Formats: sequence, structure tokens, C-alpha cells
Amino acid sequence: MYNLLAGGTPAYQQDIKNPLIKGTLQNLFEAPDVAILFSELLPNIIGLILVFGAVAFFFMLLWGAVSWIISGGDKAHIESAKSRITSALIGLILLLSTFAIVKLIEAFFGIDILSIDIGPLVIQ
Repeated sequence: MYNLLAGGTPAYQQDIKNPLIKGTLQNLFEAPDVAILFSELLPNIIGLILVFGAVAFFFMLLWGAVSWIISGGDKAHIESAKSRITSALIGLILLLSTFAIVKLIEAFFGIDILSIDIGPLVIQ
């Protein structure tokens, strides 16, 4: 707790530090910090989206397959299961296309978007 009589800097005037940004809130919009923000945050967000998309594809495909198996020959349930499997495959194609576009952007601009650096662990 800050004591006004003791002197010093109040807590609300001290720099706010965020380990993800690697800078202060005051310097957030200066050019080097914005570059650090995008070079560290963007790969994490893109990697998270790709992982989430792959997991969603797996569960949609599994759900469609189980629906088809338990349909019991009912044409409406089979069509619903086929539609779900088709949607999952289209989603996978879109996910892989997005990955290819990101790799193309990396090659064109010479940047490394999908490299995630988590301390001693580097995921590429």
C-alpha cells in the first residue's frame, strides 16, 4: 500500500508491465513495442486458431461417423451424417488453405509467423 507521507511513486503512476508485451503500457504504441507485440502475439494467435480448427475437424468428423453408424438405415439421419462429414472435410480444406496462405506470406515477406517461442520450447 502506498503511503503518501513516506514519499516515492504511487502505484498508479508506476509503469505497468506485461510479460507478453515485453514493455510498458506507456510505450505500447511506440514502433519497437508494436513490432514485438505482433512478432510474439500473432504467431500464438494463428497457432491457436490452427490447433482449434484441427480439433474441431476431428470431432465433427467423429460426430458424423458415429451418427452414420447409429442411423439404423434412416435416410434423413444418413443425409445429416453425410452433410456433417462433408462440412468437416470442407473445414479441413479451408484450414489447410489458410495454413498454405500463411506460409506463402512468410515466404513472400521473409518473416516467420508460425514459429512459437515459449521459453526453452520452440515450436515450428
